Amino acid sequence: MEDNELFAACAELRHRLHRIPEIAGKEFATCALIRETLAGIPGIEVLPPYLDTDTVVLIRGGKGEGKTILLRADIDALPGQETTGCDYASQNPGMMHACGHDVHMSVLLGSIMRLAAHRQEFSGTLRCVFQPGEENKAMARDLIAAGALGEKLPDACAALHVMPGRPAGEISLRDGAMMASCNHFKVKIRGQGGHGSLPSASRSPLLAAAAMVMELQTVVPNRIDPRRSGVLSICHLSSGAIDNVIPETAEFSGTLRSLDNETALALEKALHEICEGVATIHRVKCEVDSRQSYLATCNASAPAALFRKAVRAEGLPLYELPDPEMSSEDFSFYLEKIPGVFFRLGAGEEAPSLHNPGFLPPDSVIVNGIRAMTAFALEASKG
Repeated sequence: MEDNELFAACAELRHRLHRIPEIAGKEFATCALIRETLAGIPGIEVLPPYLDTDTVVLIRGGKGEGKTILLRADIDALPGQETTGCDYASQNPGMMHACGHDVHMSVLLGSIMRLAAHRQEFSGTLRCVFQPGEENKAMARDLIAAGALGEKLPDACAALHVMPGRPAGEISLRDGAMMASCNHFKVKIRGQGGHGSLPSASRSPLLAAAAMVMELQTVVPNRIDPRRSGVLSICHLSSGAIDNVIPETAEFSGTLRSLDNETALALEKALHEICEGVATIHRVKCEVDSRQSYLATCNASAPAALFRKAVRAEGLPLYELPDPEMSSEDFSFYLEKIPGVFFRLGAGEEAPSLHNPGFLPPDSVIVNGIRAMTAFALEASKG
């Protein structure tokens, strides 16, 4: 298949995938379409699923044994009503590909087509992973635990994510932290309810929650070294239902984000200390539930350098990102075990932000995504 035919086929695949968005862990139609597409590609091996909706593909190079290179695309969508008005808009009410995973899948499918056609030109094995549940569930952990990396860890890995605000098709990355870790937390408070006319006979969990929320705003400026990055966000608070009844319970939740483990631990410690301290002052009980959902996504310098070399040789536009982002990505769990690179693919300078109901990168970006992914795979498989 010529490159023009390949890119046209991948654009059409993108449209088909965009029409059938499915949320984390429920990507059954998406998985079926991926496997249907792969069935028509000669020279590859499609493995049985490790979970319900994943797909792992092996491409064995014709030059014998060698390195194993892992390429990954996430496949899930988000809750939300699409407003793009495009002719291939979501057909599933209340769900859409607002984070560009339809592009990611199309890039990896195109990369498999291209690499399979040239399998006689490299050694080793390419392990291509279509992963469910990146959004909110961080199912990379489950997939890795189920054995999707293989009996022996791959030698290198790569994944991409579309990036609004940068020119369409531009490739970008940086050494070190690309994205932040993320801990999700929930604080439950139990007091003593009563009549609104006699607060002294009650122990208001609502007042305690409000005090905790306000005191937690001091954590980043007062406890985190200003040379490090940390974010503590309260995103939900609920308590009570009637305007003259002091409630029995309250709860709030949010996220902790950082670019290194030391800061992550400091944020976690502060969360517990402040909530427990305020609970004592207000004579209420509190339960703090915090879990690390995502690690910091960090590029190792050696594979990042290899990636730059491959992308420049391919003649692609390359931009060095000056700063990391404080959003999170579960490719971090692959990078924890395998040296690799997470790169960005420009979605357009005027593109709406990720998770926006109008987010729709142009099909044209798929071309450079495939070229970058395949160039890295071939370069990394050498020697």
